[in-house]
Amino acid sequence: MNDLLSQRRERRLLVLLGIVCLGLVGGALYLQYAKGEDPCPLCIIQRYFFILVAIFAFAGAALGGWRGIAFFETLIAIIAAAGIGTAARHLYIQLHPGFSCGFDALQPVVDSLPPAHWLPSVFKVAGLCETVYPPIFGILLPGWALIAFGLTFLPVIASLWGRRARRRRLKAI
Repeated sequence: MNDLLSQRRERRLLVLLGIVCLGLVGGALYLQYAKGEDPCPLCIIQRYFFILVAIFAFAGAALGGWRGIAFFETLIAIIAAAGIGTAARHLYIQLHPGFSCGFDALQPVVDSLPPAHWLPSVFKVAGLCETVYPPIFGILLPGWALIAFGLTFLPVIASLWGRRARRRRLKAI
């Protein structure tokens, strides 16, 4: 596959990733407003991470050249890794009653971030991390977030490593 087609495919995948991440945030808002599932501090942090992944994915798709794509894919991988950690912690809290996300300590920090003032209906904390809502297809919501962040992280890392390996092979020739 030539370089131009490869870049085009990568850009399309980044646009798809951005759309999926925004869809996941939309799903969280649906659960919040239609189902009454109030977001906790860790839920809000995960929303931030999904939105950042979407922003970086769209930016990477908009820029020309492999350097721009690689730069934004690196940022996406870092944010997805942070999302994996946050979702894993959230899932651990829900699976081990008695633990907390530190609502008293974390809530003021999350609520003091600028987006919480700009869009309080999306980014204000209203719930507790240990509140377990009904699972979706047998998986708790933080479990779905963990899966989504993992399915973001692994392909992006594979793409970055694959591109690096191709460059090394070409230099060796």
